[in-house]
Order: sequence, then C-alpha cells, then structure tokens
Amino acid sequence: MFDYMDCELKLSESVFRQLNTAIAVSQMSSGQCRLAPLIQVIQDCSHLYHYTVKLMFKLHSCLPADTLQGHRDRFHEQFHSLRNFFRRAADMLYFKRLIQIPRLPEGPPNFLRASALAEHIKPVVVIPEETTEDEEPENLIEIGTGPPAGEPAVVADLFEQTFGPPNGSVRDDRDLQIETLKREVETLRAELEKIKLEAQRNITQLKGQANALEAELEEQRTQKQRALVDSEQLRHELAQLRAAQQEGERKQGLREAEAEKKASATEARYTKLKEQHSRLVATHAELLRKNADTAKQLTAKQQSQEEVARVKEQLAFQMEQVKRESELKLEEQSDQLEKLRRELEAKAGELVRVQEALSHTEQSGSELSSRLDSLSAEKDALSSAVRQREADLQAAQGLVREKEAALSQEQLRSSRERDALQGRLADKESEEQGLRQRLLDEQFAVLRRTAAEAERILQDAVGKLDDPLHLRCTSSPDYLVSRAQAALDAVSALEKGHAQYLTSRSDASALVAALTQFSHLAADTIVNGGATSHLAPTDPADRLVDACRECGAQALELVGRLQDPQALLQAQPGLVRPPLQGILQLGQELKPKSLDVRQEELGAMVDKEMAATSAAIEDAVRRIEDMMNQARHASSGVKLEVNERILNSCTDLMKAIRLLVTTSTSLQKEIVESGRGAATQQEFYAKNSRWTEGLISASKAVGWGATQLVESADKVVLHTGKYEELIVCSHEIAASTAQLVAASKVKADKHSPNLSRLQECSRTVNEMAANVVASTKSGQEQIEDRDTMDFSGLSLIKLKKQEMETQVRVLELEKTLEVERVRLGELRRQHYVLAGVVGAPDQEEPARPSAVPRGGTSRKPPLAQKPSLAPKQDHQLDKKDGVCPTQLVNS
Repeated sequence: MFDYMDCELKLSESVFRQLNTAIAVSQMSSGQCRLAPLIQVIQDCSHLYHYTVKLMFKLHSCLPADTLQGHRDRFHEQFHSLRNFFRRAADMLYFKRLIQIPRLPEGPPNFLRASALAEHIKPVVVIPEETTEDEEPENLIEIGTGPPAGEPAVVADLFEQTFGPPNGSVRDDRDLQIETLKREVETLRAELEKIKLEAQRNITQLKGQANALEAELEEQRTQKQRALVDSEQLRHELAQLRAAQQEGERKQGLREAEAEKKASATEARYTKLKEQHSRLVATHAELLRKNADTAKQLTAKQQSQEEVARVKEQLAFQMEQVKRESELKLEEQSDQLEKLRRELEAKAGELVRVQEALSHTEQSGSELSSRLDSLSAEKDALSSAVRQREADLQAAQGLVREKEAALSQEQLRSSRERDALQGRLADKESEEQGLRQRLLDEQFAVLRRTAAEAERILQDAVGKLDDPLHLRCTSSPDYLVSRAQAALDAVSALEKGHAQYLTSRSDASALVAALTQFSHLAADTIVNGGATSHLAPTDPADRLVDACRECGAQALELVGRLQDPQALLQAQPGLVRPPLQGILQLGQELKPKSLDVRQEELGAMVDKEMAATSAAIEDAVRRIEDMMNQARHASSGVKLEVNERILNSCTDLMKAIRLLVTTSTSLQKEIVESGRGAATQQEFYAKNSRWTEGLISASKAVGWGATQLVESADKVVLHTGKYEELIVCSHEIAASTAQLVAASKVKADKHSPNLSRLQECSRTVNEMAANVVASTKSGQEQIEDRDTMDFSGLSLIKLKKQEMETQVRVLELEKTLEVERVRLGELRRQHYVLAGVVGAPDQEEPARPSAVPRGGTSRKPPLAQKPSLAPKQDHQLDKKDGVCPTQLVNS
C-alpha cells in the first residue's frame, strides 16, 4: 500500500510539474486534459490513507514500537506529500466544481498512543451529482467565429448617423425601441440561463457539502460511542481498583492483628519459660539433695537410679536451653545497660558544658559591670558636649533668622523679575504663535497654488484625449511604459511627502516638489497614453483611453483634496496607483514583439543570425556558380552571353555582400567590446535590446534578399521568370544591406577603421547592385524581339482605327499603372505599421488607408518570413524601377 501511494503521489507531482503556474491553466483545454486523471488519484489516495492509518494502528498493537520505526518515517513522508497535494488541488478552480477534496489534519496520527485511533477522521471525497442531459453546460470558450450579432446593427447605426438613412427613408422610433427591447430580452434571457446554471452548480456544491457534513456527523457519532465504551471500561476498572484497595486494607488489618497476637503469644511463652526456669532451678536444688540420698541408696535402688539418670539427662538438656536463653537475656540487659551508661556519660558532658557556660556568663557579667562604669563616664562627657552644642545651635539659629529675612527680600525681588520675564515670554510666545500660523498659512498657500497648477496641467492632459487635433499625435508603447513607471515612482514620493506634511505642516517643500513632479509625469503619461492608443487596435486602445481617463479623474480628485485644508487629511495619494499600473500593464501588452526570445538569448541570436546570413550568401554564390555551369551547357549565342553577364554581376554582388557582412560582424564585436565594460556580452545585448533586435532584423533581411535574388536569377536563366523580378530583388538586397550598415553605425565610433571599411563595402554593394540592374536591362533588350513597325499597307481609316485602339490601350495601361502605384503605397504604409506599431497577439485586421492608422495593425510575421523593418533606399538606384525612397523604421 505504501508503494501504491508513492506511485499515486509521483503521478500527481509529474502532472503539476508540467503545468505552467504563471497562467490559469485550469481554464485551458490543455490544462484540463492534464488535470482530469487527478480526480481518480484523489479518490484512490483518500482510501489508501484511511486503510494505511488503520493498518498502522493494528501493527502497533501487535509489534514493538522500535520495529515499526521505518514504517512510521515512510508514513510521515507520504502524509506531508499527500497533504500538500490535496491543498494544492483544492485551490484550483477546475477541481472546485467537479470534486470536493477533504482536508487532512495539521499533523500525522500518533501511533504510539492507541487511543489516537478514535481521533482519526476518515477523509471523504464528495463528487457532485451530474446535471441532467437536457441542461446544456455553459461554454467556457467562445467557439463562434462570426462577429457578435450586435456589431452589424451598431455598424448600420453608425453608417446611418454619418451618411443618413438609405434612399431617404426614416426609421420609426418605435421600431428602434422594439429592436432595443428585443436585444435586452435576449441579453436578459442569456443572463437568466447563466444564473440558472450557477444556481444548479451551487445546489450541487451544497449537496456535496451536506453529504460531507453528514459523513462527518456519522464519524462524530461513532467517536462518541467509542468514547462511551472507553468511559464505561474505565469506570469498571476504577471499581475493581477500589475493591482491590479495600481488600488490601482488610488484609493489612488482619496482618496487624496476627502480629499483635504473635507478640502477645511470644510474651506469654517468655513468662512461661521464666516460670519453668525458676521451677527448674528449685528442682535442681532438690535433685542435688536427692542425689546425695540416692548415692547412699545406689546399690539398693539400681532401677530407680537409671530412671533418675534419664531424667537427669532431660533436665540437663533443658538446663542448657535455659542457660542459653538466660545468656541471651543477660546480653540484652548488658546492651541496655551499656546504652544507659553512654546516655549517662552524655548527660554528664552536657552538665559540664552547662557549668562552663555558667562560668563564662559570670565572667561576662563582671565585664559588663566594668563597661557600664566606663559608659557612665562617657555619658557625663557627652552631656557636657551637648550643652556646648546647644549654645552653638542657638547662635546658629540667630544667623539663620537673619539669612531668612535677607532671603525673603531676595525672593520678593526675584518674583517681581520673574513676573516681568513671564510677561515678556508670553508676548514672545504669542508673537511666535502668530509667526508659526503665518508660516503654516504661507506653506498651505504654496501647496494650494501648486495643487491648482497641477490641476490645470492634469485637466489640459485629460482634455487632450478628446481633442481632434491630438488624433494625429502618436507615441510608442516603450515610451509610455517609461512614463508610467516614472509616474508610479512619483506616487510613492507623493505619499511620503504627504505623510511628512501631515507630521509637520511647517514644511511643505517635500509635498510641493513631489506634487509638481507627479502632475507633470501623470499628465505626460495621460497624453502619451492617448497618443499610443491612436496606433493600437480598437479594444486595447479603448481600454487604454479608459485607464487614462480614470487616472486623470483620480489625480484631479487628489489635487482637489490637497487644496482643501479639511479634506487634506483624508487625501489618499495611493488611489492613483491602480490606474497607473493599468496603463503600465497595457503598455507592456502593446510593446512590439518582433523577436519572441528572451533578452538573455539576444546575444546568441545575433551570432546565430549573422552566421545564418553568411551561410545563406555562401549558398547563393554556390547556386549561382551551378546555374552558370548549367547555362553554358544548355544555351549558346546571345542567350549564353546575357545569362553569363547577369550571373557574373549577381556573383560580384554576392561577394560584395559577403565582405560587407564580415566587416559588419567585426564592427559589431568591436562595439560590444568597447561598450560592455565589466559586463558580459549577454548583459550588453540585454541592456541594448532594441539595437540588438535591429541588428538581428537587418541580418535576416540581408539573408532573405540574397535567397530571393538567387531564386529570381534561376528563373530568369530558365526563362520561367521576369527580368523585372531580378531588378526588384537587386533593389531590395541593396536596401537591406543599407539597413544593416545603418544599424551598425548607431553605436560605432566615427573614427573606427571597421566603420570606414563597412561604408566602403556598402558603396561597393550599391555599385554591384547597379551593375546587376544594368546587365539585366541590357540583356532584356537583347533577348526581346522587336517587331518593325510597317504601316505602309494601311489605309487612312485603318490607321485612324489603330490609333484609337492604341490610345485606348495607353489609357488602360496608365489606369493600371495608377492603381498599382496606389497599391504599392498602401503596401508600404502597411509595412510601416507592421514595423512600428504594436499588433495584438490574437487579432488580425486588414490595413485601412486613413489619416489615423489606428486599427490597421496585424499580427507580426514569423521569424522565417521576411523581416518587418522597412528598407533604406539606395540613392544610386534608378527610381524608374518602381522603388521609392523609404526611411528606416525604428522598431
């Protein structure tokens, strides 16, 4: 059973270890799939724990405690693990609505005490009854993919409010009311269904709790019966002990009576023996006399002599016994006599000591009499000295009276001076009180003026949220996060300054400084929050604007309280912190996520991307060489000459790009070594994460451009592609290398030799790209067939007809060109949005051309796609090729 319990606990630990505790995994389908088997584990563990406790108590009743020490240690480990498992599972929302998990006691049972089994409570796992099939459970996840039913109506209302009703028709107010009421009825119906489901779940939970309470009540009753049985057993044992005690007392009395009887019998026997001894003594004397008579009659009385001999022997034996007893008695009497002699000697010693003490007392009495004589002489001397002292005392009393008179006069003069000084002190105190009150008023006036100015600043910032002119202002989430963090720090300083001002109102400098800083930082946060919302998706933008409004309202309420001396005590600067934290959290959510890597991995990512770029260029050079060999075998003449010229120019471009990437890598290492100081390379990349992400994005752009150039060249050689694709790829790869140069120049020293070499490599890349474009155009002109225009056989009418058809074709091509240019502009605008605006992670919206780019964001591309940074235009390329100047977007 212990092994079974260990397997169950290991399973639960492995499930919890795979879950991500930072998010609510119990509400996700993957987390619920992992947590579902733990319901059976909880049921098994409760029964295993109950039976293991019973078996342990049974074992302790049969075996010694030392033998089961290992069992107790293993049970204690399993108890703590099981208790942690039950507590952790009970805190999860997923288990709360499916199963009622029991709570184990704080400590394991004490198996060394047999009565602890009655304190054990069986853990009962309660599973609520399942709902009926006709009741549909509430969907935890919105599975509908279509937009809400209310959105088309809202869009239609906004359309009608802006452009008017269609065909001039006017909708009746009653129809609008009916539709509104229908929507409210649907909403209320859905809420009613939710309330019913919630009530059903509550009923199920209450039933489970009732079952648990009934089980606990039954367990309590069982324990009560056990306690009654134990108390009856203890009462019976107590009665037996009392009976045994009474029997012992009775036996003790009997033994004492027997001892008294034996003592009295022994004394009677002693008296009898004493009487027999006296009789034997008399008999002995009489027998001695008879012995003399018997000796005279020995011959005549032989038979009687023998009898006398036997009697004599008996009497001799009895005589010996009596002698031994008498000797014992004499020894006891001698011992008692010796004891009395020692006591007498002790009394004599005490008498001697008393006599000595009496003699000492007499000697001390004589000494005291002599001392008494000397003391009487001293008394006479002291009485004369006392009389002398009394005379001196009288003289001193006269002097004291004189001193007291002088002292009283001095006290009167001092009291008058003290009264005068107290009056002056009261005047000074009143003047100081006035100055203090004036100082307090001035400090509060300064605080009030500062609060009024802060109120104007905050009102202006809140007004910017509704200002139409502010709609074109934008800001980045990074700057918003920095402003919100600074405002949160200012709130802490404001709380400290407010506490100091309440402690000492004579100094409002700390509060004024903190309030000034807070007002500016809060206003800056609100303004930048509104500006950031202009580029954010609709839902996060609305939440950000609401958070800014709430922050402004709390801040205005705070500065309003600071202007009122009565409300100043109830001012709570900490109420501004939650809205600012909400703005900070929204800013963190809106941060660009161009690289889904941690800052600690940026250094490895830079090296990896630069190596991947170099590998891509090497692969491109190798593929171009293979294509050149294939072209030499598959073509000849003009086509072979054109293909060789194009592939040679592409090879030169790839070599120039490879040299540029190598130089950029050297410059990057130089920047890291010169800028990291005592920090490691990873810490430098983490500290300059934005610059690092720019390098990674630029490197990915160069690698992607090289791959696209090779593919376009391959298609051109195989006559399956267009020459225009090769020209555009040349422009794109030149722009990507320019972006890499710009990203490297940001932190490089302007006098660095690597920077000079990098710029020279950039110019070489531009020249090679121009050569690719020129060779492509010249080859295109050589390959394409030019039809000679011979109009000699046409009549005037046919010429006029073809002229009109050509004009129509020109107009169509111009229209197509205009549409494509508009499309190119929209694509570039969307490119800028992807590069510089935060996109919601779970939201994709198509780009809309508008003055305010709000809502035109989309999800960022994966790492394997083309990077989202806009390329920087190479000024040496021809604008006729369809590439317009662009700017490097700082993402």
